[in-house]
This record gives sequence, C-alpha cells and structure tokens, in this order.
Amino acid sequence: MERYPENTNISLDDFNACGWREALEEARREDYSSMWQQLSSRARKATEEGNLEAGKVLWLLADACSMMLKPNSLNEPFAPFMVMDGKRSALPEDFKNEDIEFFSQIIPLIDEPKLCARISDIAWLLLKPKNPQHALSAIDNYKSIEIGTESWIRDGRECWDRAIQLCLMLRAGAGERLKEIESKIVEALKESSPEDGYLANWLADLLLKHHLGVKDKKDIAEKLEALATYFEDSGDLHRARDYLDAASEWYKKSEDTPQSIVMIVRNAECWVKEAIARQSGDNPSNMVAASFYESAIHKYRTIPKALRDQHNVEERIVELRGLMNEAGENSLNEMGQITSGPIDISELIENSVKAVKGKELSEALLQFANVYRGARADKIRSFSEEMIRNHPLQSLFAATHMSSDGRVVAKKPAAVLGGENQEAVIWPEMVKHYAMELSLVVQGDIWPALEVIRQEHRLKEADFYSVVKRSPVVPPDRIRLMAKALFQGFDGDFISALHLIIPQIENLVRYHLKQHGEKTTNIDINGIENENGLSTLMDNQKVEDIFGKDLSFELKAIFCDPFGPNLRNELAHGLIGYEESQNIYSIYAWWLAFRLIFNTFWNSNHANQQENEGQAEDNA
Repeated sequence: MERYPENTNISLDDFNACGWREALEEARREDYSSMWQQLSSRARKATEEGNLEAGKVLWLLADACSMMLKPNSLNEPFAPFMVMDGKRSALPEDFKNEDIEFFSQIIPLIDEPKLCARISDIAWLLLKPKNPQHALSAIDNYKSIEIGTESWIRDGRECWDRAIQLCLMLRAGAGERLKEIESKIVEALKESSPEDGYLANWLADLLLKHHLGVKDKKDIAEKLEALATYFEDSGDLHRARDYLDAASEWYKKSEDTPQSIVMIVRNAECWVKEAIARQSGDNPSNMVAASFYESAIHKYRTIPKALRDQHNVEERIVELRGLMNEAGENSLNEMGQITSGPIDISELIENSVKAVKGKELSEALLQFANVYRGARADKIRSFSEEMIRNHPLQSLFAATHMSSDGRVVAKKPAAVLGGENQEAVIWPEMVKHYAMELSLVVQGDIWPALEVIRQEHRLKEADFYSVVKRSPVVPPDRIRLMAKALFQGFDGDFISALHLIIPQIENLVRYHLKQHGEKTTNIDINGIENENGLSTLMDNQKVEDIFGKDLSFELKAIFCDPFGPNLRNELAHGLIGYEESQNIYSIYAWWLAFRLIFNTFWNSNHANQQENEGQAEDNA
C-alpha cells in the first residue's frame, strides 16, 4: 500500500494540525520505539481518511523515530530498526532534500525533547551546508532528558552518549555544553541510591568511555564501592560484583592501585559466596557451584603477580581449584536427558512461533535458546548405524568428499565386513545426517522464532553484553567480542557474526581445556611452541568431559570436520564467500553460540535468584 502520493506537498500548518502531540501522548513508553509505533498508526489512519498532508508529516516523523541510535559511530549514527529478506526500515539517506528542509523548519516548533533532538540530529547530519545550530539543538534536547533508571533504558543512555559525541565534534562551537553534561552526570551518579539499581554503574561507564569525571574520580570510586557494599550485604551478589568491577576501574583511574586490588579480591569472594550458597541450599547444584568457583579463580588471576602476595592470591587459587574439582565431580550425578518425538515442519514453525510470541523478553530469549534441544550424538549414531545396516551396498564402496571449489577434503573408506574400521565408516554418516537435520532446524525452529523476537523486542549490543558477562562459559577477556558477535547475528549481520564467533569458539574450547590442566600447544622440530587448532583440540578426550558428548559432537561436526560444514577451517583459509556466510550452517553456528551462552547465563543466575527468594521467604 502506498503511503502517500509522490507529489504530496506539506507545510508548517500541516505539521501543526497533524496531531503529532496527541500521538506521542498515547505512546506506551517514552522511547523512540513507542513513538514510532504511535506516529505510524496515526499516519496510517490519516492516509486512509484521505488526509494525505497529515499522513505524510506523520510518516516522516515515524521514519525519523524508527531508527536506532548508534552513538559510537560518527559517520553513521543511525541504523535501521529492522533488516529482513533484503528489506529494511528507514535510514537517513531515505529522506529527500525537501524532507530534510521540512525537518529544519519544524525544529523550533517541537517542544518534545526526544523528538526535537532526533529531528535536529537528522538535519545536522544531512543538510548541506551543515548548520551548527541543528547540532546545538540536538545536544540541548538530548541533555534535557531526565537521568533515571527507567529513562536510561528507554534510549536515555544513547541520547546522552550522542550529546557528548556531538559536543566533541563541535569542540569550541559547543560552548560550555560538555562541561554541563559532565556535571549533570556526575551529580546524578553521586545522588543515586541502591533503589536506582544499575544507574550509577551505567553513568560511571559513560564517563569512563569519554574520559570525563576526572576531577571527581576518587568520589566516584568511593560511591561505587559503597553501592557494591550495600548490594553485597543485602545478598544481591550480581550487582555487587558489577559495582566492584566499576569501583576497581575508578580506583585504578585515581592511581589508588591497592584499593583497586581490594575490589578485585572482594569480587572473587562474591563468586565463592555464591558457589557455597548453591551447594548448601534447598535446591543444590554442584554444576553451577563449580562454574562459580572457576569464575572466582579467573577474577583472582587478573591481579598482577607482583601484587598477589599481599592477599595470598596463589594459595587461595589452589584452595578454590580443589573446591571446583570436587564440585565438578559431584555434578556428574546431577545430569539428566530430555527427549521429544518427531514433528513435521509446519508444526515445527507453529510451535516455534508460539514459544516466543507475546512473551516477556527474558522468557522469549529462554524459549529461543531452547527452541531446538540440540543434536543428540547417541541418537544420530544409532540412526546412522541403522542406515548402514539397511543399505549395506552404500557402505561397501569408498567415498570421496569434495569441497565447494572441487578439492578432495575427506575420504570415507569402504566398510570391511567384521573389520576394525567401523568408526571411520559410521562417523561420516553421522555428520551427513546431522548436516541434513540442521536445514530443518534452522528453517523450522530457529528462523521463525528469531523473526518474532526481532519484531517484538528491540535489543542492543549492551543487552547481549549483560548476558555474556554473566555466562560462566565465556572467557573473561572475550566477553565484549562474544557479545558483539551475538548482537550482530540478532541484527541480521551473520557475515560479521560468523567471523567473530568461529575464532571465539576455538578460544573458548582452548580456554576450558587449559583450565582443566590440559596442554593445548605443540612444539615443532625447531623447538617453537605453537597453539593447536580447533581440530586438534577437539580430539582431546577431556573435551567430552568438559562440554558433554552432545555439544562436543556438534562443535566438531559443524566447525572442524571435513565431512561437515567445516566452518572453522573454511573461514581460516578464506574459503567462505558472501553467500556461505549467511547460509543455514552459519545461522545455526550463531544460534549454537547463543544457546550455549544464554543457557549457562540462565542456569547460573536464575537458579541463584530462586535460591535468594527462598532464603528471603525463610527469613520472613
């Protein structure tokens, strides 16, 4: 349906009469997404009623509000809200010259800060020659947005960040605005309370990002430590750790290294407290406790070796490793298996959509992470053995497996009746059926659910960072990279996601092998020690103990086996092209990483939350 005729002319009178204020008053939340929805709804109604001028004005405003703000990008600060099947929502370059001129004319008439800031920002970005007054208008309106927990998560964080970026771009042309912004953020941080949740942490992070708050760095560090202490004493160890991390950074910035180290030690011991709680509660979990002990060890290891003696770090690491190994051994008795019957693809799609549609974000992501229960190695092996028995002639002949560019990358030997090469025959069959199953899974399970979540929820990279940071499976120094990879896949950029995820999966496997005392290097004939690649790492028997039989099978089959997609080796040698980077195997690889990270995040955090609630009820 056409929005409005191409030749529809609009004026300031049309803007004043179109009902944009009423649309914003009806918005469910004070964020750009809600503003976009209400403006679009009113625009559609105006067009249907024949009021084309009002419809065009409202459509332009709706498109302006639909874009996601990316303050980290100086050249492309706005991104489309949705990209799907080769189509996307609005971008700044979609506006015509007359639209941009119209935006510049209505700026003085807009008294709603977020809308005025967005229109001013677009005018500053697109109008030639640039008018600094548009940038100043954007800054003034962005910094008039309230600083509070609710407003911060409703685009406030990005708006204040963008205001700082614009000030830095204008330099002296911004006047005293950057100092005013810095003062407001520091004041809000100092006045924040535990009831504000993560607000002080978010504000400190924004100041740190732009090297602001230098004059108040000691006060900021002490405020963050005070909030960490409050949350630790109240049993909210998740927030306590996050605030201890932030306090450590600000003490380091204040050149108070001893106090920065104290924050790290306290952070590590918060993990120990959680581990003990998970082992001794009404619903104990040694598996979760082991991951918490491991996290405590990771945190202690971030302390420079020259400063460890003061806090007996080495001795404490030895103690925690013993506790971790004990919990790991006890966790073997806690593992179970869930099975489900086969369904056709139409039911698969319907169930996939139902699983996530209309759900709160956390529940939708949990359902998405488990919309497919993952490959079952034993089941695939049994099926493959049955196929070989039922079709023996296929196995009596050797087979050659070729890559997409015609190279022979693997050979399957002919089966010898009663011979010892059965595994060499069965394994290629297992990988073949696994790869066939992935096509059904991606098209029937993963993709339909992903589309629904994209439509109903607007996630940012920071949201994935919050999940990855709390997942015990991700190496601490790779949190930001993995968060970026997950966000890129969610955002539809599977090309970038794949190029980040594959090396990070390899590093994850290597990391956990090292944590379990396994050697991950080899020494060549010249005495040079080299890191083993993923294929070699996956041949280590310890992998199955760490990741389990099923996940180990999937990691090997999809990433580093020549009979399968072989994504790791194909990518490492530059053999994955544009189309291959977005095929079903690439999408599944992204989802597999999301599933592993989100489920470990959920298991370690949600279980502990239930325990805390149970303890609170007991205390009551």
